[in-house]
Amino acid sequence: MTLNQDTINSILLISITISGAVVTAIWMGLILWTWRDMHLRSRDLLAQIAASLMVAVLGIFGVIIYVMLRPPETLAEAYERSLEEEALLQNIEERAVCPGCGRPTTDEWQVCPYCHTKLKKPCLNCGRMLELPWNLCPYCAASQVDQGAMMDAPRARSIASQLGATPTPPPGYGNLPEDEMLEFIEDDNY
Repeated sequence: MTLNQDTINSILLISITISGAVVTAIWMGLILWTWRDMHLRSRDLLAQIAASLMVAVLGIFGVIIYVMLRPPETLAEAYERSLEEEALLQNIEERAVCPGCGRPTTDEWQVCPYCHTKLKKPCLNCGRMLELPWNLCPYCAASQVDQGAMMDAPRARSIASQLGATPTPPPGYGNLPEDEMLEFIEDDNY
């Protein structure tokens, strides 16, 4: 069985046509992939066109060069990373919380509206909100020690000593440092 020249030529022509179609499809697929990938990584139309033309002219070598030079992350990945960074920064920021119930509070609140824990006290002179342990207003420099209470405390001690009794603080009062003690307000007017 001998193959004549026409049969060999037709088989060769079909093989070359199929090979050319496959190479052309791969080449066009690489150009399209480069366009789409660059579109996901940059908004710059000129960069998208330049990357696609480089792959169109250089073929597989253009793809290798493109992969080495392309931006490392897509626009969606960059956006997600910025959202994560913003969320982390918000968690780092110091938030005021109630020491009694742990719910968020604002700096202007005198009492927690949820558990009625006293958060701040008003200045006796200017009325601005002060931290509970402060004995001096940083805004008007007024002393926060009530003069009437100072007069009554020594008198109460002297009366108790004359009667032979010693004043006792409430249970658990001396176990905590002064700044960690919580004061609860039972009045429902708040």
